[in-house]
Amino acid sequence: MLMFSDTGHNWRQHRQEDSLGIFPGNSNADTVVQYKLKHPEISRYLRLIPLDWSRTGRIGLRLEMYGCQYTSDVASFDGRTVLIYRLTAWPNWSEKDIISLKFKTMKNSGMLLHAEGQRDHSLTLMLDKGRLLLYHQQGLSSFSGGQLLASLGSLLDDLHWHDVKLERLNSHLNLTVDKNTLQVRVPDELSQWDIHQLSLGAVQSHGLQKPVLSSRNFHGCLENLIYNDLNLIDLAKKNNHQVSVMGNVTFSCAEPGSVAVTFTDSQSFLQLPGLTSWSSGILSLALQFRTWNKAGLLLTFELPQQKGSVWLYLNDTRLRLRVSKADGTHLELSAGSGLNDGQWHSVELNSGQDHLSITVDKDEGATAQISIPLPLTANTQIFFGGCPHQESVAECRSPFRGFQGCMRQFALDKQPVDLLMVQQRLLGNYSYLQIDMCGIIDRCSPSHCEHGGRCAQSWSTFYCNCSDSGYRGATCHSSIYEQSCEAYKHRGNTSGLYYVDVDGSGPINPQLVYCNMTEDRTWMVIQHNNTEPTTVCMSPETKRHFIHFNYTSGEQQLAAIISQSDRCEQELSHRCRKSRLFNTQEGAPFSWWVGGPAPGQVQHFWGGAQPGSHQCACGLQQNCLDSNHFCNCDADYDQWTDDSGLVTHKETLPVRSLVLGDSHRMGSEVAYKVGPLRCHGDKSFWNAAFFDKETSYLHFPTFHGELNADISFLFKTTSSSGVFVENLGIKDFIRIELRSSSEVVFSFDVGNGPLEVSVETNVPLNDNRWHSVQAERNIKEASLRVDEYPAATQQAPTDGHIHLQLNSQLFIGGTASRQKGFLGCIRSLQLNGVTLDLEERAKITPGVRPGCPGHCSSYGSLCQNNGQCVEKPSGFSCRCAQSAYIGTFCDEEVAANFESSTSITYNLKEPSEVGQNHSVSPFSIYSDVTLRGENISLSFRTSQSPALLLYVNSYFREYLALLINDYDELEVRYKLHSSKDVEVLWSRVSNVADGLLHSVSIRRLENTVSVQIDGEVREHFNLTSDMEFNSVKSLFIGRVQESELDADLVELASLGFTGCLSGVRFNSITPVKAALLHPDSLVSVSGPLAQSSCGSSSPVSPTAEETINSLSDQPDPVDPGQPLVNTIRTDSALIGGVIAIVIFCHRGSYGTDGQIHLQQERDI
Repeated sequence: MLMFSDTGHNWRQHRQEDSLGIFPGNSNADTVVQYKLKHPEISRYLRLIPLDWSRTGRIGLRLEMYGCQYTSDVASFDGRTVLIYRLTAWPNWSEKDIISLKFKTMKNSGMLLHAEGQRDHSLTLMLDKGRLLLYHQQGLSSFSGGQLLASLGSLLDDLHWHDVKLERLNSHLNLTVDKNTLQVRVPDELSQWDIHQLSLGAVQSHGLQKPVLSSRNFHGCLENLIYNDLNLIDLAKKNNHQVSVMGNVTFSCAEPGSVAVTFTDSQSFLQLPGLTSWSSGILSLALQFRTWNKAGLLLTFELPQQKGSVWLYLNDTRLRLRVSKADGTHLELSAGSGLNDGQWHSVELNSGQDHLSITVDKDEGATAQISIPLPLTANTQIFFGGCPHQESVAECRSPFRGFQGCMRQFALDKQPVDLLMVQQRLLGNYSYLQIDMCGIIDRCSPSHCEHGGRCAQSWSTFYCNCSDSGYRGATCHSSIYEQSCEAYKHRGNTSGLYYVDVDGSGPINPQLVYCNMTEDRTWMVIQHNNTEPTTVCMSPETKRHFIHFNYTSGEQQLAAIISQSDRCEQELSHRCRKSRLFNTQEGAPFSWWVGGPAPGQVQHFWGGAQPGSHQCACGLQQNCLDSNHFCNCDADYDQWTDDSGLVTHKETLPVRSLVLGDSHRMGSEVAYKVGPLRCHGDKSFWNAAFFDKETSYLHFPTFHGELNADISFLFKTTSSSGVFVENLGIKDFIRIELRSSSEVVFSFDVGNGPLEVSVETNVPLNDNRWHSVQAERNIKEASLRVDEYPAATQQAPTDGHIHLQLNSQLFIGGTASRQKGFLGCIRSLQLNGVTLDLEERAKITPGVRPGCPGHCSSYGSLCQNNGQCVEKPSGFSCRCAQSAYIGTFCDEEVAANFESSTSITYNLKEPSEVGQNHSVSPFSIYSDVTLRGENISLSFRTSQSPALLLYVNSYFREYLALLINDYDELEVRYKLHSSKDVEVLWSRVSNVADGLLHSVSIRRLENTVSVQIDGEVREHFNLTSDMEFNSVKSLFIGRVQESELDADLVELASLGFTGCLSGVRFNSITPVKAALLHPDSLVSVSGPLAQSSCGSSSPVSPTAEETINSLSDQPDPVDPGQPLVNTIRTDSALIGGVIAIVIFCHRGSYGTDGQIHLQQERDI
């Protein structure tokens, strides 16, 4: 270990990358190991502590260091001292001001610097519990508050020097503490602001005669205080007239006398001998500690006379005292709370003849006491932090975990303990202690938790609470949501409200949008505060009306959605009566609108026209009401007309505001409608490349994911191995590969040696179907997820290198050595939320082709209920022509309510038509008009018994009937030979006429029939009469209007069917769907038939997502991809509580084909 100190005491360990504290040396006598420190160290003393010894028993060291001279100007403040710098002449305003200094503090809170300028505005830098806060104030004040602009740093009261720099650059401030910088946007009044006075150590406002002295004044040292180019401490040394000193300022820095010790692990302990005075029964123990752990032993000692023990320990962040006696009795006291906040806390244990007490932070309110003494002896041994592991040490037994943290200011009977004597083995005993230093580290400053995750820590690690963030993983890096509606569709989801994270693990927050999947394309719909037709109120005083639209998505989200989508559009309509838009093509317009990326640009065209054309849609189509103008409204007719259309140019979207004029004339009326923003397609989701040579690859710039790196993609292949992604550094690397047909491996090295994370699947991955891969590496762990298999994880070393340093090109589909290349397709490749354009790079790369066909092999299963998957260049669609269902995935039932008089008849082709008509309808059945089998499925809900559900007849008096008999049982009747008796098949399932929804599946192949009801075990039957259903004629649903019926069916057929039927399919015929949606000459309907939802399943209730906190956890128990509202809705769905506020003036109407009621809106 390498350690530094200013005084030879209070050492500070040097750490590389804020984590690694070990410097491996050479392993022989000839080589040299060189380390270049990332940041310069300013120190007087250097200390090297060997952590391992030579196996030969000897060790040597050659050390060569390089440095430079350091100039130091120091001032010491005792809490009652103020140094004031006043400018003799106020300078002209400057764009840039810089204040830099170093400080070392004796207390965790105090005022460092107070800067005042014109208009009584001021900036204040102050310490609060070891953090540096930046405040803005206005007005004369003793600092009773202000606006907090920034908070940075932690544990700044560690008695070491810390660098601070405050830069004002016009509209923002840069605050730097040590190596961390935070940029803050300043209030407008500070953007042109000059400093007139600087107060150091306390607040000395320009209008106050004396400084404000308080316990929050600074107690410590300042070094090299520079304002722009002025060395203020040097000016103070020279008694410059611009500098005033109040109190006792010395130009040196006194060092504290206390010595701290660090308890690093469970084996750490400090043993001190008791005092002879304790035999009188009077005991006083005191110490200070700081820790992040919620629990740990502070001290313990034995009670020899009572054969008992005393433990003072932390439990659940509270201080607790337990006295245990041999007879099994226990005494417990507790005091304080929240003692694991990393701050120094004092603890006192006092025992007298008739009392026992514990006190935290000298606070009487945090004191617990009882009237019981502690009988001690002179040879009592006190153990701090833990117990030795040797069983021979009978004086120390602890049921509690050891303390990890720092302690200082040990006092026995108010006499301080000399820890340097302990270090020299002249007093007491210790093990695994770091003496004369406090090695506490704040792993949450700066926080490695992303996307608003909350950081918590213990002594050795940190944790991120990702609840309610929308992200998961050890550092809340990976989004739990899909990036587009297109992605949700390909998970099998239907229309509804979804959270969409357009950049995955990037900085843009998830947003709630409506995904409309009812059309061929999947539309993402973003609402604003007024999508309804609205008229503006006439007012002679107001010549223009301003309307602004607020969208449910933020600016970054809108820009990302528009950029990522294939196409976006927005309806923009202007209804008018004697109100013009553009007077002439060259003249100034009466009305315009603002659209495009924030803040937007003025647009001089209307929906359906070209940007900048001063035209409307009719001008582009050359069909305006007046050929002399390019908009219908410019005809200035005294009748309602409109200029409407879609704005489709991305650079002009979204529509942000309207400015409507020419409505103040008598008889003028104006109405408008701006629809929601609608976008479809996802450039990222389908961006793909096909690698057809093992030596081919795509290359991109170096991947930068030093602390957090996530890589996700989809692949399909027939090969059993190949490298997907590789990026190299001098020593570091990152790689994802298919190692075998069922194993994906994620390997990397950040300087701690190669590590691997692998996932093995129980099915081959080289099946030429799409498979997903998600790999993530952060400073805590690495994880790999393949498809829906559980994620595999690999923990990172506690103290190791954390930065992934790469410098080669990023190779996709191959390696730099052109070996182990990947053969197949890679799609939707994203690195830290950024999509790589594989297709564009593939166009210019030999051996790689853009795009990847063949999506139905992976997504065809989403097409349900006999829907057919249709390939598309970017995706697929489901053709529902031969399905009884409709919808994106052929999963929406087509249902109808039947009454007793309702009848659907589907006429099949007559035998004579077979040879005449070669144009085959999708609803026709051809098997030489003879059926050797049927496949029937339907769902029904009825209370009627008996009832005929389905009837099919033939020209040869053969028939098939599906019915409910008198006993509420399902019955199938086959008559496949006109001269033989009907064969009746009864199902064992009863009570099917109970008013509940039942599903039926019937299959026949020749003489074998199977029946299944409601997912019950399929029942099998054999026919004996015949195997062919000859010359099929018609299919009937409901009442059968047929004269040639068997006698036993006549009465049943006349009853008709009362109830609901859905999903009716007979082979490739869907009679109910045809009757409702595709009526033609083959189907006829008599009686009332109403489309219904009687056969639909109940909607699934939305369930809140559960965010996981670690990549090692299992996937969410509730799928975050489920819609919040799982129903089909129109594009005008109101999203996320956004309320369209419309102020009504009066009811108006306009129109040419009927009346359209409009909402009225006042001037804004």
